Amino acid sequence: MKEFDYIIIGGGCSGLSLAYELEITNILKDKTLAIVEPRDKYQKDKTWSFWKVFDHNFEDCVKKSWNHFSINLPQKTKYHDCTFAPYQTIDSGLFYEKILGALKKNKNIQFFDNINEIETKNSTIFNSVPDFENTKEKLWQHFSGVEIETEKDFFDEEIFNLMDFDCEQDDSVHFFYTLPFSKKNALVESTWLSNLNHRSVDSYKAQLKDYIENRLNIKRYKVIFKEEGAIPLFHANNVKRLNQIDIGTAGGLTRLSTGYTFLNIQEHSKFIRKNLNNIHKLKANIISNKYQFLDKIFLKVLSNNPQKMPEVFYRMFSARNSSIINFLSNKSNIIEDIQIISKMPKWMFVKELF
Repeated sequence: MKEFDYIIIGGGCSGLSLAYELEITNILKDKTLAIVEPRDKYQKDKTWSFWKVFDHNFEDCVKKSWNHFSINLPQKTKYHDCTFAPYQTIDSGLFYEKILGALKKNKNIQFFDNINEIETKNSTIFNSVPDFENTKEKLWQHFSGVEIETEKDFFDEEIFNLMDFDCEQDDSVHFFYTLPFSKKNALVESTWLSNLNHRSVDSYKAQLKDYIENRLNIKRYKVIFKEEGAIPLFHANNVKRLNQIDIGTAGGLTRLSTGYTFLNIQEHSKFIRKNLNNIHKLKANIISNKYQFLDKIFLKVLSNNPQKMPEVFYRMFSARNSSIINFLSNKSNIIEDIQIISKMPKWMFVKELF
């Protein structure tokens, strides 16, 4: 079997992002890379969204950017400006096309369906496949979305709705999320924070139909794209191996309180590239211990008080715009952290420290 200098297990967002970072910096000019991915074709299957708090390699894959957003409860709404860090949505179809077009030009890069097709003992392995066995009872951010086109102009394309809590909570945490790409085109998602045994998993279609037709009052529209997913709000159980570095969600790069992963992947890919010769001895501090501690407390509060969480989220967004966005993007300083914490109901959080 053939040997490679580097092996990437999983050709999804994190695996391809790393491969692309290595390719565009000429590391693979004289090194070999194997990418293990079972899918036989790539096509648009999801979107990735985030606040742009630093530059990344995929500006040409951004479907839309926004400088304004809202969050609302029944009877009240907050409006925010995010001009300093626009909220961006990446089209996965454009992302795949860009990366695969670049990788396929390099003869030192090969794709395989199965890890058993190649020799692994002398390679540096980057694994992006998380191990989540028997975890349906744990907390997930699970969602279903439809991209729709309306017959008439309807949406304000300059502002997106991050969280609309004016909906059935069903003993959990539930909100709708709307990204308007144009006046006639938007992605509408139903998002839940619950375990995967929750009955909401089986009624996504009905939830979206009801929200679009009765809450947004859009009666005539067509669905042009659908996506579903589940983001674990806990860390994977991957076994540590001497010649393997875990990346993506497998490597703990999902921010547990938010589900945001895309920019963390990009930051980690650059860290790996810069430290490739010594990567087994170093640990990237992408999501610091501070955020891991705060997220652990936050998720305990959420699990024990789901009915109170819409108000908790709403209160958090009373902080300064820059503080909120930096905090959610792992870039906040101590002053910004204090601003966020000061908005939280103190006793509810203090109880979870013990």
